[in-house]
Amino acid sequence: MKVQDIKEIAQRMDISSGKLKKGELIRLIQSKEGNIACFDSGQASQCGQSGCLWAEDCN
Repeated sequence: MKVQDIKEIAQRMDISSGKLKKGELIRLIQSKEGNIACFDSGQASQCGQSGCLWAEDCN
C-alpha cells in the first residue's frame, strides 16, 4: 500500500500523520483499531491477524 493511501486512512481515523514513517503510522492505525501494533516487527507469522489490512506488506 502506498504511503498516501495510508495517510488517507489515518486522516479518516483522526490520526495526525505528520512526519511519521510508514511503519510508525501503520502501527498507530493498528492500535486505534484495537489490534496488536505488530506491523514490520518480524512477527508476521505469529501475530494471528490473518485478515489484517497490512498483512501483504508486513514481515
